[in-house]
Amino acid sequence: MRKKSKAQKFTIGMKKKLAVLFIIVLTAFVGLSIRLIMINRDNGKDYEKQVLSQQKYDSTTIPYRRGEILDANGTVLAYSEKVYNVILDVKLVLSGKDNKYLDPTVAALVRCFGFDEGEIRNYISEHPDSQYYTLAKQLTYDEISEFQGLVTLGSDTYDENIQGVWFEENYVRKYPNGSMACDVIGFTTSDNNGIFGLEEYYNDTLSGSNGRTYGYIDEDSNLERTTIPATDGNSIVTTIDGNLQNIVEKYLQDFNDTYKDAVREGNGANNIGCVIMDVNNGDVLAMASYPKFDLNDTKNTDNLIGMPRVDERGLKIAGESIYDSGVYITQQMLDEMSDEEKLWNLNALWRNFCISDTYEPGSVAKPFTVATGLEAGCINGNEVYDCTGYMEFGGHKIYCHNRYGDGPVSVERGIEISCNVAMMKIGQVIGSDTFAKFQKIFGFGLKTNVDLAGEARTEGLTYAAQDMGSSELATGTFGQGFNVDMIEMITAFSSLVNGGKYYEPHLVSKVLNSSGATIKSVEPRILRQTISESTSQKVIQYCNQVVAGDEGTGKTARPAGYMIGGKTGTAETIPRKNRQYVVSFMGYAPANDPQIAIYVVVDRPNAVDQADAKFATRVVRKVLTEALPYLNIPMTEPVSEEEQAELDELREKEIMMAAAQKSEATVDEDGNPINPEGTPLLDEDGNPVLDEDGNPIMQETSEGEVSDGNADDYDEDGDGIWEKIPEDELPGSESENNEPVWKSFEIDEETGYYIDPETGDLINPEDGHSIAGDGLPDYEPSEENALGGE
Repeated sequence: MRKKSKAQKFTIGMKKKLAVLFIIVLTAFVGLSIRLIMINRDNGKDYEKQVLSQQKYDSTTIPYRRGEILDANGTVLAYSEKVYNVILDVKLVLSGKDNKYLDPTVAALVRCFGFDEGEIRNYISEHPDSQYYTLAKQLTYDEISEFQGLVTLGSDTYDENIQGVWFEENYVRKYPNGSMACDVIGFTTSDNNGIFGLEEYYNDTLSGSNGRTYGYIDEDSNLERTTIPATDGNSIVTTIDGNLQNIVEKYLQDFNDTYKDAVREGNGANNIGCVIMDVNNGDVLAMASYPKFDLNDTKNTDNLIGMPRVDERGLKIAGESIYDSGVYITQQMLDEMSDEEKLWNLNALWRNFCISDTYEPGSVAKPFTVATGLEAGCINGNEVYDCTGYMEFGGHKIYCHNRYGDGPVSVERGIEISCNVAMMKIGQVIGSDTFAKFQKIFGFGLKTNVDLAGEARTEGLTYAAQDMGSSELATGTFGQGFNVDMIEMITAFSSLVNGGKYYEPHLVSKVLNSSGATIKSVEPRILRQTISESTSQKVIQYCNQVVAGDEGTGKTARPAGYMIGGKTGTAETIPRKNRQYVVSFMGYAPANDPQIAIYVVVDRPNAVDQADAKFATRVVRKVLTEALPYLNIPMTEPVSEEEQAELDELREKEIMMAAAQKSEATVDEDGNPINPEGTPLLDEDGNPVLDEDGNPIMQETSEGEVSDGNADDYDEDGDGIWEKIPEDELPGSESENNEPVWKSFEIDEETGYYIDPETGDLINPEDGHSIAGDGLPDYEPSEENALGGE
């Protein structure tokens, strides 16, 4: 018989032990949980980074699109174009079984892009673990589209065996108009940052922020991905009118073509600049200088040939003689330059002469002297001064432009004939305190804060009242002894002719977002009142005589059909009597109701006698002859036969150029169409006769002949209106009984100039100035006080 087993009892002692064990385990779990919470609180981020760093990531940058720069008419001046870099992932190419991706991928790359097959295979064999190798940069979409179809799932040409190649997106900056407005626009570096001009000044506005696609593949091969889109930059609309800009640049180029290599090897001048401004709001309508450069090819050193060479500080290298305007870059010199030296000179090329270079303004400062005297109550405008040809200060004679004296000179005539003596006598009445005070009111020595990068600092380039002696005051009245820049002068001058309102100059009128909506409008900003309305009217009256008066020094600036006002300037550079000059004309149009101001400065023209303001006035005349009709400003004066012929010639040139472009004719250096088959047949009105296809009908001409309607418009030398003004048309021609003293001197047969019997100096037959210099006091300026300093 089986023995009955005893049942084991769960005793109270065992229950107590189990309860104690449970409490211990529970306590451990609670403690561990508390510890984990504390670790997560105190060190959670560090541990998270360690974990994430051990996982595989996939991250791609999405580039932003830089904003556009537009002119006032909406024409695109700068934009960003999407481009693609071809990236090779060797590891992925070799990941297929039996390298099944290798041959199809390499073959497609060679076929679509023209790569060297041997180079690709060598790289793959030598770098089997490479996942990022750039095969090509900055290709357009058209250039990658064929290959894109091979790797795009669902396309007709998709090939699953082509692997390991992808396209990295980026943007490059494009300037569709090449060199147009290059000084104003500036350009960008390879990392999409602006330098010079608007690109630099508005860099933050034009720039956006990159986006990113990122994610990681965890241990279970699950891809977690997040995309943050890029934010494109804003666009800016400028006050620059592209049509006006083209007119200005055309005639600056004409000037250079006319005077290049004339006396010395080099450009037509060290620099030449032109600014056009709306006097009633401070809008800069056009701004250009020469030499210029292509914004799409900024490092092309060909543009340096003919420029004055500079050193590492950007200062012009002096020539062997004080009569040399500088050392001019030749091809041989360029070939011998180091890369560093080329960069110094490229920086000089990229500078905006109109805002970055300073110079002594010369006689364009005389209206400011008269305005100061009138506004301060020191003169009333009815004064008459006796000009004997010079005044003496501290034992030094300071001469008038006509050192033989102009006789009785009224305030108005002092501006008309540009009499230094009259200005010096007005300066004596004004005094140094008032003169220095008004210089600051006009903004001399102060930045205009124009919205362009690189504006010169002229602080310290004018005299304070306590530092202004009698000689400094005297020379300051006619624009010598202190430095300015072009934007500083034209902004101040606009206030002289607009009733005294000093507007802050600006080049941007509004800011647009990436969708084209306006997010900011720039309104005209009046900073101060420089003079009263009554003083402004008197200044206009006086400056009108510079162009309209019988003795006016600016008669050659008047465009066909318009009367304008303004002031010529001729400034002697440092050291004195070096025969090196900066000549200029600052004017406004129309004369009776100024709407625009124009300022042209020619720095050391390539000529024997540089002290001739007509180098500037002729540029002004040509620019305004086209610009004023374009601006729909009605003609104010009857047109003479000669002026009508000039306008007809200009119109004919425009028509012929349009016809030449349409028929794809070539163009010569002067912009005239060249056609080997002959010249266009013209109708009664001088317009080309077109065939049924719209092309000009050509007529043959015998060798050496030119068809009617063309020949009489040009002189044999091809100088056009650059030619020397006939002597009987010179300003200030007087009757035989009242001829200037210097017209009785003997004439030098070689130069055609008069010879002063006392000094032997050559005297300009047009206005009587000596080409030996104006006899200004010598002084040693600081380096930044020299032309081109900041």
